[in-house]
Amino acid sequence: MDRLSLFGLFAVSTMLLCYALEARHHLFILGFAASCALGSLYGFLQGAWPFGLVEGVWSLVALQRWRKAA
Repeated sequence: MDRLSLFGLFAVSTMLLCYALEARHHLFILGFAASCALGSLYGFLQGAWPFGLVEGVWSLVALQRWRKAA
């Protein structure tokens, strides 16, 4: 597995973990937003720009949810 694939695995795994723990603390929503941004970066780096675009939008949505929760 190359470094880019490991980066993508980290981003998506962190996204899943933070999503699962969102109800416990509002900082997990921020973590979800950050991991979505990493997932977006991964999508653009691997050449899957639709994935990168959608993950970028999810990151912005999660940031808005974090602002409301904090």
